[in-house]
Amino acid sequence: MRLIDGMHSEVVDDAVLETDAAGWITYAGPSARAPEARADVRTVDGRGGTLLPGLFDCHTHLGVPSDRSVLETALVSDPVVEVLRTTARLRATLDAGVTSVRDLGGLPRGFREAVTSGLISGPRVQTSVGVISHTGGHADDTLPSGKSLGIGYCETADDVVGVRTAVRRMLRAGADVIKICTSGGITSAHDDPDDQDLLDEEIAAAVQEGRRHRGRPVAAHAQGRAGIIAAARGAVRSVEHGFGIDDEGCDLIGERGAFLVPTLSAVFQPVEPQKTAPWRYQMKLRWNERAKENLAEAIARKVNIAAGTDAGVTPHGHNLRELSCLVELGMSPMDAIRAATSNSARLLGVQDRLGVLRPGYAADFVLCAGDPLKDIALLAAPERIALVAQQGVIHKLALPDGGASDQRPSAVGRLSTGLLP
Repeated sequence: MRLIDGMHSEVVDDAVLETDAAGWITYAGPSARAPEARADVRTVDGRGGTLLPGLFDCHTHLGVPSDRSVLETALVSDPVVEVLRTTARLRATLDAGVTSVRDLGGLPRGFREAVTSGLISGPRVQTSVGVISHTGGHADDTLPSGKSLGIGYCETADDVVGVRTAVRRMLRAGADVIKICTSGGITSAHDDPDDQDLLDEEIAAAVQEGRRHRGRPVAAHAQGRAGIIAAARGAVRSVEHGFGIDDEGCDLIGERGAFLVPTLSAVFQPVEPQKTAPWRYQMKLRWNERAKENLAEAIARKVNIAAGTDAGVTPHGHNLRELSCLVELGMSPMDAIRAATSNSARLLGVQDRLGVLRPGYAADFVLCAGDPLKDIALLAAPERIALVAQQGVIHKLALPDGGASDQRPSAVGRLSTGLLP
């Protein structure tokens, strides 16, 4: 099997990966230099496949359904059923090859703790719990009729004190990262992506509050230019979407050591006018091509990019389509894989243990049937993800006969060449 380590450009064509009983990688490299396999260590064969680090999605909304409207979910759905549906979305995301996510609104801390404790299967979770904007901004859940949907994870704040209070509420609720809105949004009924949301002093207050509490980073929903510039100047950790990015925005992100998470899956997703409110349909038409041009230029300029999909707006369980979108706008397949592995690990602050296949790192890895460097779209098809492991525990294993194994997770000790189609 081939091995892509998530950091370097070189591919190991005949590779072995070994883990210890605690789920840490002890060897990843050429089979010719691999330690001799022990009889008491389980071996999983991977001939014809490509081994990669467990992949990241740095912008999800796992508590939000992608197949039903927010209105239906807020007003009609049973909350117990929604918890179970969220659990199913977590599992589908893991099965797609995503072993770590950063959820930016709608996922309570309890799901993070349930995954960590092994109560449910899902990606490793960092969550913002909620989203903060000003009244009438992107996170204001008030409908054009004047009625509020009462979405618990949406917070409004209209001055520096209000922002500080909202950030503190998010931290009290268990947020790993603070999500703010510095621009309007395509899905907003009351504003436009070109509008600036939180003001400069309010952004600074959010960043300061995050730093005071164990250095919690800030992610900014920033679609239009004004919001992108304000977010980057305000020292946020990541600019989300970035559809209106220009040269100044690219330069500021580079100067501040920030990340761009372009969520291209949302840009490339077709919109059906008969299923979309007229105002939103027109806004999508106006922004999609503009976003593609601007983000293609950002890719060409080598802006620091981490992978994120906006899953919830886009379908859950098909997260790795984002890599195909990056490649379509000019990124090389290897760089797209790095964006979803080592670069995303840096954004989430876990680069010392995740995102790379090397000794001493956690054994989070994915086996893809085929070569994604020749066809990056292979990663977008969950059925081509033959194996998914976290900390050395196999959560998904596709059998050579095409069947799927989903019994109790079991530890893997060694992957070597063998009989994967």
